[in-house]
Amino acid sequence: MIRLVCASANPDKVAEIAALLDGAVVLLPRPAHVADVVEDAPTLEGNATLKAVAICAATGLPAVADDTGLFVDALDGRPGVHTARFAGPTASYAQNRVALLAALDSVVDRTAQFRTVAVVVWPDGRELAVVGECRGRIAEMELGERGFGYDSVFIPNDGDGRTFSQMSLDDKQAISHRGKAFAALLAALVGEP
Repeated sequence: MIRLVCASANPDKVAEIAALLDGAVVLLPRPAHVADVVEDAPTLEGNATLKAVAICAATGLPAVADDTGLFVDALDGRPGVHTARFAGPTASYAQNRVALLAALDSVVDRTAQFRTVAVVVWPDGRELAVVGECRGRIAEMELGERGFGYDSVFIPNDGDGRTFSQMSLDDKQAISHRGKAFAALLAALVGEP
């Protein structure tokens, strides 16, 4: 059985990752004594790698990390790598959504793409990176009660017109960027020790 330490301290993200791995990988919690990793890389892969390397070094065990960005076409790809901090360095999910909707006020082209990069780092220096993408559009208002982050304003093209927040977790994971990234990760890990 493959065992990976999860680099994320975000309980919403950890729960989603655990559900996506569905018992095929034992997901160990990030040790509480490990400090937050500064995510200052210019790319999603860079930030995910920073986190995985730090957790692997701190625990001596293989670590998995991911980073997700929302790339809005009308905003020249913003918020991108700054998705979690779009409304400021300590912004809440709600503040980020309000800032995004305000930035798109009266904008007709609301197309966007979520991208997740998942990275595994082993103590011997091996690295594995996979990408999952989901195209869609930004709703004109928040819709739905489930999920986290931008789920209530993102309507995926592969869905049925609902936001991620209006979907069940299973429906969301079947088409989401994170679902695709972790499905690719599981497929890549099959031959890994």
